[in-house]
Amino acid sequence: MSMVASLMNRFVLITVMLLTIVWMSAPARAQETYDVVVYGGTGSGVIAAAQAGRMGKRVVLIESSQHLGGVTSGGLTATDMGNRQSIGGVTREYYQRMLKYYQDPKNSKFVTFADYAASQQGKNHLAPDALFAFEPHVAERMFDDMAAEAKVVVVKGERLDLKDGVKKEGTKIVSIRMESGKTFAGKMFIDATYEGDLMAKAGVAYTVGRESTQQYGEKAAGIHVYTGKSSMKPIDPYIKPGDKSSGVIRNVEAGDIKITNCAADNRVQAYNYRLCLTQVAENRIPFDKPADYDEGEYELLFRLYEAGASNFPLNPVAMPCGKTDTNNNGVFSTDYVGMSAAYPEADYATRDRIAAAHVRYIKGLLWTLANHPRVPAGVRAQAAKWGYARDEFADNGNFPYALYVREARRMIGGYVMTEQDVQGHHDAPEPVALGSYTMDCHLTRRFIDKDGYLRGDGGLPAPRGFAPYGISYQSLTPKRKSVRICSCRSVFRRAMRRTGRSGWSRFT
Repeated sequence: MSMVASLMNRFVLITVMLLTIVWMSAPARAQETYDVVVYGGTGSGVIAAAQAGRMGKRVVLIESSQHLGGVTSGGLTATDMGNRQSIGGVTREYYQRMLKYYQDPKNSKFVTFADYAASQQGKNHLAPDALFAFEPHVAERMFDDMAAEAKVVVVKGERLDLKDGVKKEGTKIVSIRMESGKTFAGKMFIDATYEGDLMAKAGVAYTVGRESTQQYGEKAAGIHVYTGKSSMKPIDPYIKPGDKSSGVIRNVEAGDIKITNCAADNRVQAYNYRLCLTQVAENRIPFDKPADYDEGEYELLFRLYEAGASNFPLNPVAMPCGKTDTNNNGVFSTDYVGMSAAYPEADYATRDRIAAAHVRYIKGLLWTLANHPRVPAGVRAQAAKWGYARDEFADNGNFPYALYVREARRMIGGYVMTEQDVQGHHDAPEPVALGSYTMDCHLTRRFIDKDGYLRGDGGLPAPRGFAPYGISYQSLTPKRKSVRICSCRSVFRRAMRRTGRSGWSRFT
């Protein structure tokens, strides 16, 4: 959950999820009708499907890939959660299963779980009853198990027909059709994808990009450029230093950049892949040089080092069995800055090209860090100790399946969660769940200012210390005029009474 637009302006319950719930009366047709149709086998999609199945509902879970779990089983295994006490329900059960799994000695290799647990004492990922850090293949196995136990019908390799895939009768969604022609009818539909395609094609109101600070009265919204001067010397942005006619180096904008802080735009923060790496020799695959390696992609990195930078631009967080969840770290790292703007509204072919470009960029970056002579020797030596985990993502060249779509379309529900709700200045109406992750954002672009200094747009550091906050039922459901929503407010009101502000004040 590291997105300024979605966490500040439209915060929803689960990290990289857009949830849309719609309700209809059973259609009169011979075609089989499910009680609940969940589109998107992300972590939140699986949890929603499993809970509905446990309630005795007939549920189908449709996933476009061949793997359940989205980024949770695709590399983001160091759970971003803020206060772990705020995680409950079926989601906490998932993490409780993780702890039980690793407490069995047969499930630890390379590093015993006892040793791993000892290294995690006092850290956020290990609780007395739950484990919030795990291996990707174990994450996927747990999702598979939970769906199977709840008798959820799982359909993989199917994606929504973007041209005419949503059938409605008035404001009721009747069925959805896949590109293959398969059709799924249901009484309730949940969009648990990162992109929100079902939501959008159903006519639900949404936005993409950054709102201005004025729209919701949020100080941290809109365009934000760090204006402090760097201690490093200015970075020359031109391919041939000093020669504007030679063109600008990759991954940087240069020229007459017009910046209006706090204004709205259509940019989204950078995406990446969360990497499962290891230093365990018998399980490590060294970083290989991609066949389509393009040295020009990393010119800015080289110039940053030549200007005095010395940091290691990876952030490996320890997982069980000697593995990591490795994320972006620093101004030039695994985030492919500026390359995600077209993704939210794009067709499948364009999204596939964007994802493939991210793979090429990150694989090339890893090889560059470990091998390129323009990288400082100390950084090369450190990078060379790491490699891909041999026993992860075996059918994908040991590289993660899921692009980390940090934000895409964001539903405009009956209520919009804002900075004020997250920071505790305002209580969201009809709270039905808790969130506790703080506001932060990754860059939307990099540019060179008129004085030759490198600037980042969109970066927002994550302040700590937020108390858990309520997440409004109205923010998780669309406006009634677009689709008919689930008429179960009484259930949520009971939940609100059980977990009202007084119920989570002990976490502050």
